[in-house]
Amino acid sequence: MSPEALFSTEVALGIDLGGTHVRAALVDARGAIVSCAKKRVEDRAPAAVVEVIGAAASEAQQGAAQAKVVACGVGAAGQLRGDTGVVAVAPNLGWRDVPLGSMLAKALGRPVRVVNDLSAAAWGEKCVGAARGERDVYTVFVGSGVGSAVIANGQLVLGASGVAGELGHTKWVPDGRLCGCGERGCLEAYAGGHNLIAQMREAIAAGESPKLSALGGGDLSRLTAQVLEEAAVTGDPGARRIYEQAVSLLCLAIANQVTVLNPARLILGGGVLRHSPKTFDRLVEGIGRFASATSRQGLKISPAALGDDSGLIGAALLARGGLLGSG
Repeated sequence: MSPEALFSTEVALGIDLGGTHVRAALVDARGAIVSCAKKRVEDRAPAAVVEVIGAAASEAQQGAAQAKVVACGVGAAGQLRGDTGVVAVAPNLGWRDVPLGSMLAKALGRPVRVVNDLSAAAWGEKCVGAARGERDVYTVFVGSGVGSAVIANGQLVLGASGVAGELGHTKWVPDGRLCGCGERGCLEAYAGGHNLIAQMREAIAAGESPKLSALGGGDLSRLTAQVLEEAAVTGDPGARRIYEQAVSLLCLAIANQVTVLNPARLILGGGVLRHSPKTFDRLVEGIGRFASATSRQGLKISPAALGDDSGLIGAALLARGGLLGSG
């Protein structure tokens, strides 16, 4: 983009806040990223994270200094209290009731809209990604956690208290494993990336998983969902138990939501699925088996198209009120 074009470009600042990194980007009205920056989160205290966000935002703006920032949106990995900007629970950050919106507004000197990270990702995919042109979309990302978002009749569904679509915190095992949200038996406790790694460590410690131990080279920090899939496919008993339970629960949970919501498009994304192609295929197969026949009619299942940029783009577009020309 030429300097002359940048001078007249109105952009929104989109921020993607995860448990380990912050990304900030300037996004134009058509959903294109003009400039981007990434910073690591070392200290998860709210004030420290706000400082990192400010640094990432400043660097992104330096990359397109002549662009005019007209809005700011943040996609945060956590459960929010409606549209108040308060993060009620953020398991990966260890937060409870953090007024992120007001803290960022003070730090950045402008109003900030805070949404759930999956709401942002879903909106990005709807506007310029795999669900472009669709009005009824269900998006599920399996990464460090399990997140989802609902778009119905072209509108993002937030629910009465702002936590609609929280598939990862639906209960599947009564009084089961402790989830990062503080409750037990959540889908995320069995299928989220952090919890898969925790279960792998437990299986190795119990002597159930010789192949998991070998694939990790004895270094538990090398355990990933991809390692789990590989060990399960090659017959490791501990890995197979963890993997099959996670896949089965994900298949049932997503299929039931397809039955309830009847979307035209189902978007599947997140790091676990991006790096575990067999798992993606298993989910598509399971959804075909367990979703009701009528809800599957005309359903299109697609991988997320925007990768790590979906949340950045979606947060920015939500902050400025949508996408020019979108329905």
